[in-house]
Amino acid sequence: MMKASELETKRFDNALDEILDLYNNLERDEPVIQFKDEVLENIERAKLKYGTDMVNEKINTVVHEMLSWLELDDVSLDETGIEEAQSEESETEDTESTEREDTETD
Repeated sequence: MMKASELETKRFDNALDEILDLYNNLERDEPVIQFKDEVLENIERAKLKYGTDMVNEKINTVVHEMLSWLELDDVSLDETGIEEAQSEESETEDTESTEREDTETD
């Protein structure tokens, strides 16, 4: 059995790091929610003061509660999580537009 020299091991490690960097940069990460700068600053302050785990838990609790107020049972997500929601939104806008046109012609 041949063992890699120290130089070969370093070259392999560097090549592996490069491959991982390329892979990680293939897709652009989009945040789920676009927070305002002021909110992001306060989140960072809270994480420093109370810890990341507690802040994550509190934010998740608040968002979960807020979303429970919305009627979402009729919306299902596909693999990307986008198409179904957008098509439903588009159908709603089309219906509202048609209803407005009907009202205006009366």
